[in-house]
Amino acid sequence: MTQIAIIRHGTTSWNKAGKLQGHSDIPLDEEGITQALKLGQRLAGETWDLIYSSHLLRARQTAAIIAQELNLDSVIEDKRIGEAGGGLIEGTTEEERILRWGPSWKLMDLGMESNESVVTRGLSFMQDLLSENTGKKILLVSHGSFIRQMLDALLPQMHPTPAMKNTSITRLQFSDENWNCELFNCVSHLE
Repeated sequence: MTQIAIIRHGTTSWNKAGKLQGHSDIPLDEEGITQALKLGQRLAGETWDLIYSSHLLRARQTAAIIAQELNLDSVIEDKRIGEAGGGLIEGTTEEERILRWGPSWKLMDLGMESNESVVTRGLSFMQDLLSENTGKKILLVSHGSFIRQMLDALLPQMHPTPAMKNTSITRLQFSDENWNCELFNCVSHLE
């Protein structure tokens, strides 16, 4: 059985401002750094073999803090677990999008990455991860939209997956060609 814990990065100033981040490379804010440290301390009593991260700064920073708390030597980066690209809407709030493109902006071609593209690259990553790391315990640090889309694909019975909280942990087990979710969107380390 392979165990995978999927973690959303800590908070950023854009999270708090309600701005869509997408591929924009936004750093953690002070609260996000503290959240990552608290999660790392929570996980420190457990054994983890590997930690993977999106290539984007907010995920890399979160992963580095966790890795330090777990005494893991390195964080492995992979672009395939990066956030969904937001195209022209990156850096904007919902209100700004409505003002700029109208209430039907979601129906417009504004250069956003398709759900199909996100799921295809995410499933490719998961297939490689499982084939190379059977039986290991692996942490993945990624992004809210990416995580929701992957969970919808891997565990369709959870659809629609609600919004992921910053530094939430979702634990999955893969055994006998089946996925099982044993913990979802948990932030008990922040309470």
